[in-house]
Amino acid sequence: MEVLTDEGVKKYQKDGYLVLEGFLDPEECDVLKARMSEIVERMDTPEHCRIQFSTNHEEQLKKQGSSDYFITSGDKIRFFFEKGVFDEKGEFIVPRERALNKIGHALHAYEPLYKNVTHSQKVQNMARKLGLQCPVILQSMYIFKQPGIGGEVTPHQDATFLHTEPLGRVMGVWIALEDATLENGCLWFIPGSHKNGITRRMVRTPKGTLPLTDFVGRERGYDNNLFIPAPVKKGGVVLIHGEVVHRSAHNSSDQSRHVYTFHIMESQDTHWSPENWLQPTQELPFPPLYT
Repeated sequence: MEVLTDEGVKKYQKDGYLVLEGFLDPEECDVLKARMSEIVERMDTPEHCRIQFSTNHEEQLKKQGSSDYFITSGDKIRFFFEKGVFDEKGEFIVPRERALNKIGHALHAYEPLYKNVTHSQKVQNMARKLGLQCPVILQSMYIFKQPGIGGEVTPHQDATFLHTEPLGRVMGVWIALEDATLENGCLWFIPGSHKNGITRRMVRTPKGTLPLTDFVGRERGYDNNLFIPAPVKKGGVVLIHGEVVHRSAHNSSDQSRHVYTFHIMESQDTHWSPENWLQPTQELPFPPLYT
């Protein structure tokens, strides 16, 4: 069950990301997709829950930043939607299953199939190969990247939202449940950009104020020519350093790009910022990866 080689470790450390094909079998991907279809079929979406997800700076503050539904989602399974899928009355104008941007952020805790993948021997072996001593699971998401309307994810670093001291303690595990291609919005990276620190942080604002979160600093401007695409086949995984700059384009194709992704933090000698939007709760402390 050795997935990550010594050469892979060196490439991850050099570039800040790594693509590994064949992490899951196609059948395993189909099982996770089928379970998600069941979850979507039963989802309850009263009007106050119809939060449209965005990675645009100003829209993040207006939508997620002002939403208790978002900021309290770390220990729950909640639904976030693409822009333009509701009319002025808040009613769906596309089929509900085609309206979702993502579902998060605790699939790893409450959904057995996703929990099993998150804590699988393959994931544990990768973490050990990377030298992680006491890794914990921070959050998890199912991302849909809907055909035709799947929104752009602007250049960013995960450490902007999941801040640690010291930096460099967070890694994303991004599992393609469908082919991620140039046409349907695969990830793009600036290799080596994880060595340059961060310039922007999302922080909680004082209790009783709005928005509930704010940004300290601004994202750097990036040369588009520096980004390298990272297409990956169904069942492949992309490891994402918390400081590497990455993005994905709008999905203008007729093919979706479903992904299950979660974040791991090395908790040994690490301080998790109390200013982060995501906080462990009494109901769900950050669970250890190793079982």
